[in-house]
Amino acid sequence: MAGKSRRTQLSAVLGLACAAVFALPAAAQAAPAADHADTLAALKTFQAAAGPGAGIYAGDSTGSWNLSTGTAVINTNTPVTPTDRYRIGSQTKSFTAATVLRLVDAKKISLDAPIEQYLPGVVDGNGYDGNAITVRQLLQHTSGIPAYEPPLLNPPPANPDGSYALDVLVRQALKQPPASKPGTWQYSNANYLILGMLIEKTTGKPVHQAVTEQIIQPLGLTRTSFPAPGDRSLPDPAVHGYHGVRVGPLYFWTDVIGYDPSIFSTAGAMISTQQDLTAFYQALAAGKVVSPATLAEAEKTVAVGAPGSPLAYGLGLIRHTLPCGGVAWGHDGMVPGYYTETLVTEDGRHASVVTNAHLTTNPPVAQMYNLLDKALCEK
Repeated sequence: MAGKSRRTQLSAVLGLACAAVFALPAAAQAAPAADHADTLAALKTFQAAAGPGAGIYAGDSTGSWNLSTGTAVINTNTPVTPTDRYRIGSQTKSFTAATVLRLVDAKKISLDAPIEQYLPGVVDGNGYDGNAITVRQLLQHTSGIPAYEPPLLNPPPANPDGSYALDVLVRQALKQPPASKPGTWQYSNANYLILGMLIEKTTGKPVHQAVTEQIIQPLGLTRTSFPAPGDRSLPDPAVHGYHGVRVGPLYFWTDVIGYDPSIFSTAGAMISTQQDLTAFYQALAAGKVVSPATLAEAEKTVAVGAPGSPLAYGLGLIRHTLPCGGVAWGHDGMVPGYYTETLVTEDGRHASVVTNAHLTTNPPVAQMYNLLDKALCEK
């Protein structure tokens, strides 16, 4: 998801060495309500505070199931299904991080090298020193760069086709002075836009192509894409995204106005499905995307939020401590039209949630985590 909204969410909740093909999870079965009554109740509570529709795709090592409530398209009776495409927002960051980590495995990038070594002069001036900010700190949001939300209403200069260049987005973000010295956690899309520039510089390829070749294709994620700049399409079948306002039981939905996803780029531009996202995070957690040593670095976390928070942040990964014991790994995302999250555990449990609205006030963060907890802790 994008900067300020993402930081607000966390505050509300908390006071590649080998490129193996990884099989998709077993096809989901529409779940009888009686089999997952607590999760269904939590899904309905979530959707009542979220978009027109919501769906969850969940299960364990023995199989998967899905539930849906509301509608994927207003004024129709269209359930949200695990193979519907949608814009995944900041879950893109996990793909970006995985691409950087694969370049670490290939000895082309060092996690603890300063970004100045790879992108001379990019993080410089206005209080910034690229020699004092490492690749690891960008991945973990401990660079000191403040929250940044790419503005849709007053965007930076665009290319002739209406798309946005990474370097232009980064320059705009760094017009803000540092929020802190490097070492303090502060969620910022700017970190991942800079990492996009790093990927392009290291691979010599446009970042959408590099992520596709490094992650999407090797894992066989056929319904996942990183749109090229200028590509505003959302292939069918898709969950339709909306803007909206909720006041108690009253709500009003309007279509998300078309925008070029390159304005979010490596911080939030990708498209996927609940099933593909689950396969990606399961492959990553199983050591099938990066080496075990590099995965261990990715799972070193910093605290997020108030003491006792269930959340911590690694390298492009959120660690969520479950109320039933153990932890789950994944990421959430918010982008115009959607709020989404996917979590997986080491023992094969998984849950992926999507709703088709981005509420800028009172986002249903607590309801989202309650729903994920119910699904992941089912007996």
